[in-house]
Amino acid sequence: MSNHWADRIAEECLKKSKKVIATGITPSGEIHIGNMREVLTGDMIYKALLDLGAEAEFLYIADTFDPLRRLYPFLPALYKDYIGQPLYRIPDPFGCHESYSEHFLDPFLKSLEILDVHPKIYRSHELYKKGLYEDAIKRAIENRDKIAEILESKSKRKVSENWSPYAPLCKNCGRINSTEVLSFSGHYVQYRCNNCGYEGRSDIRRDEGKLGWRIDWPARWKILNVTIEPFGKDHATVGGSYDTGKIISREIYEYEPPYPVIYEWISLKGHDMSSSKGITISIYDVLKSVPPEALRYLISSSRPNKHLNFDPGLSTLKLINDLNMLDERDPLSSRELRFSRIEGKTMRIKVPFEHMINVVQISKGDLQRSKEILERGGYHLDEDELREWSEYAINWLKNYAPESIKFSVQESMPKSALSLDKDLKEGLKRISERLSDGLSGEDIHYMIYQVAGELGIKVSKLFEAVYIALLDKKSGPRAGLFIQTVGINFVKKRFKEIAGS
Repeated sequence: MSNHWADRIAEECLKKSKKVIATGITPSGEIHIGNMREVLTGDMIYKALLDLGAEAEFLYIADTFDPLRRLYPFLPALYKDYIGQPLYRIPDPFGCHESYSEHFLDPFLKSLEILDVHPKIYRSHELYKKGLYEDAIKRAIENRDKIAEILESKSKRKVSENWSPYAPLCKNCGRINSTEVLSFSGHYVQYRCNNCGYEGRSDIRRDEGKLGWRIDWPARWKILNVTIEPFGKDHATVGGSYDTGKIISREIYEYEPPYPVIYEWISLKGHDMSSSKGITISIYDVLKSVPPEALRYLISSSRPNKHLNFDPGLSTLKLINDLNMLDERDPLSSRELRFSRIEGKTMRIKVPFEHMINVVQISKGDLQRSKEILERGGYHLDEDELREWSEYAINWLKNYAPESIKFSVQESMPKSALSLDKDLKEGLKRISERLSDGLSGEDIHYMIYQVAGELGIKVSKLFEAVYIALLDKKSGPRAGLFIQTVGINFVKKRFKEIAGS
């Protein structure tokens, strides 16, 4: 048995005849990097099952029929009137998609393509519209009292006397969270809207109403034959929606609940992500600066129940480097690579990402200059690789890099270099005299230490002088490799100029 978590889950689920993995999210706001964990967890289990030769299906359900629950900070005040209406029926607040739900769902689905995740996509309102929930709604209404008893006994919450497992959609005001069921007969539910006072009839074979979440979820398991489902720890609490859902599934729908894969949340720089609170970073935006393999590796390298803290800044560099350092000969690393891989793409960059970040700053984004700099250091990328990784580096610098990482090579001698102490100028002179094309970055780095020792000056001060001479700031990338990357002739000339000033 493989030690990788996805393989272990897949092997435990092999006894089921067909494996259907389901994931989903409500597109009520920006679908963030934290939501990515659910879908990538499902995708990796799916691929592990395929590797075992199992018949498997992977689903993604967008809960587009859920209501807008409140006026989120990113919404204009007029959207207060849409509270309680299903997301798929609300206009896009930004005017670029056909609905509110599609505005947030569309970039997420594009992100899935980039991440090489290809589930069968369902929108919940379409499942209702096609009549797939008809039997589930009928059973829920007929077993209203039994379901209420399950909810009360497990969640320890009292349900109201007029509570119903089914919420009709008001045909007058469009709300789905303010109606009260009056009666049920055949395919129709009579209701009264407590928001606008309208009384009408809802057809359970259409998208004219929906089950509450705690009933909708187990109903969906049976409708879509779900056998495995990852979900967040909030649903797995005692008395939570999975606790009540598995009983409703067995006792109301006569269906064995899916194998639960409970995952921990991903924090953003130590804070829980929340679209409604603005503590978020969208997957689509991150993928402009971070290769998809790295985001897949973030999930593949950690058990689902391990808490993750995502920092798109310096931690991302470590993540990419850790991926590049994996040894395919190691069984666990081999599986982590398998689940991180993007089909049809070169698995790993041939250049350390930190070096690529330095290169694009030295070249100022010019691809031809970048190519020359890389080749000078012994790195060879084809045109597509060069363009792709340059874009990642440039976008990462623009969006997430701390100021300490950013620099600009000064085309002329900085004025601040004129005020360097005499011994520091002498140090730069000696370095310039000893620099040659055959030296490696490590050779140059060691040389700086050697020169500082000869002159009896602090090596930290000499490093500062190097950076001031080239960048007009007191710090920068690792000096030896940086000097080699900038170009030996350029550096020799600059140091000699400063020494003679």
